[in-house]
Amino acid sequence: MIICFVGIIATICLMVSWKKDVNRNIHIKKNIDKYIKTDINDNIKINFKELKSINSDTVGYIKVPNTNVDYVVVKGNDNEYYLKHDFNKEYNVAGWIFTDYRNKVDGTDNNLVIFGHDTDDGTMFGSLSNLLNEEIFSKNNNTLIIDFVTDKVQKKYQLFSVYTIAPEEYYIKTNFIDNEFEKFKEEMKERSIYKIDVDLKNKNILTLSTCQNYGAIRLVIHAVEI
Repeated sequence: MIICFVGIIATICLMVSWKKDVNRNIHIKKNIDKYIKTDINDNIKINFKELKSINSDTVGYIKVPNTNVDYVVVKGNDNEYYLKHDFNKEYNVAGWIFTDYRNKVDGTDNNLVIFGHDTDDGTMFGSLSNLLNEEIFSKNNNTLIIDFVTDKVQKKYQLFSVYTIAPEEYYIKTNFIDNEFEKFKEEMKERSIYKIDVDLKNKNILTLSTCQNYGAIRLVIHAVEI
């Protein structure tokens, strides 16, 4: 009984800590959203100078339609730091949205991989699960376009694959040789729970990854550059 009681108390403490950090991220996002503007032609303007003055790890901005994904993106020296640090580089169990450390984020990456935590309140990558809902997905079908903006380029990616899978390293592969990348893209397309007719040949892709079921599986989104 004592062990159970201690376990319950520990769980409650973790939940309180998680909620506190999620709320802190909401506050941080509100503070930095003022540096993001969209003009009448839907061109996204980002004040990267100001954002980088707050966090020099800032590399871009991502927006996914029909989700709450609308975030400044950072890049660390590994794929661990921003799992438990926020945009202000303070310890935060809710983390932040970040690219794979192996990506160059200069517009040339074959597979630009972006990570974010799954959250119950839909912050970070918590709302990507909307795309698993066939009714929501069918309203947009393969016309769902993801924006990714850096201080150099503004790119658009068309969704072509949505699936869940056990944790693995393959889908976040960033370096390819010879014809590996073309094969890789076709494999990712075949994994999709939806059949989306889109041309992948000789085009780079964007991959979004988050956890589901308390880390037991991964929700993966792939989109191709257009």
